[in-house]
Amino acid sequence: MNLLRFEMDNHHCSFDPTRGISLAIPLQFNGPQPNFFAAPSASAAPLEIASFTGDTRQGGSCNVSQYRLVPHCNGTHTECVGHLVADAMAVSEQLRVSLLPATLVTVAPRHNVIDTALIKMGLQHHPLRGMHTAFIIRTLPNTREKLSHRYDLVPPAHLAEEAATLLVEAGVEHVLVDLPSLDPMHDEGRLAAHHVFWGLPAGSRRQVDAKRPRATVTEMIYVPEQVKDGYYLLDLQIPAFVSDAAPSRPVIYPIEIK
Repeated sequence: MNLLRFEMDNHHCSFDPTRGISLAIPLQFNGPQPNFFAAPSASAAPLEIASFTGDTRQGGSCNVSQYRLVPHCNGTHTECVGHLVADAMAVSEQLRVSLLPATLVTVAPRHNVIDTALIKMGLQHHPLRGMHTAFIIRTLPNTREKLSHRYDLVPPAHLAEEAATLLVEAGVEHVLVDLPSLDPMHDEGRLAAHHVFWGLPAGSRRQVDAKRPRATVTEMIYVPEQVKDGYYLLDLQIPAFVSDAAPSRPVIYPIEIK
């Protein structure tokens, strides 16, 4: 397979389209899976209508399952500002570009917080502003426990409001984290980092108030240990759900920059 090439900020870039790395946590219906906010686990069951059973193991002619899940709580998902506002919004309509220049950084939260110093350090180590359209944050420790962790048992780390401001100032339009939420699990509904990232005034529930309605937040990713910090091309794949959030499959491709 030939390398695909493009130019970005006067740099010549190339990537191999066969070397994609998925950052999505595989969702095992009725099996081990991550969970946030003590939501019901994602589950699957055969469709049963009249004499039809959608399970070949039970004598059905084919497998037809129905699925139950909470995208915000059951695994890797991407959300739009519709998560906060009263207006009905579809994340699939807000995300209009799927191939995005991206920067991956690894941070060790301090006192359970990803603060401005950690974000500033990541930006300084990877200064190409054109690669900051998407910003991927991997937190330490980075164990495979993230694939099935129950976040209601131990409060997860979160992004400081000031750190979210720094991401906005750096030109980040799409942020991806291996946390269940940018904000603390219990913060009296403030969701400060979310509000800052979408440019939505505190307390507002109006879409028209959002200064960054095209921005997206992807949560509960998992970045494999062997993947190095640096620059990538991100393919942010989501289904055409007419909803504020949807399960997603972020795929990153290592790129060479000259």
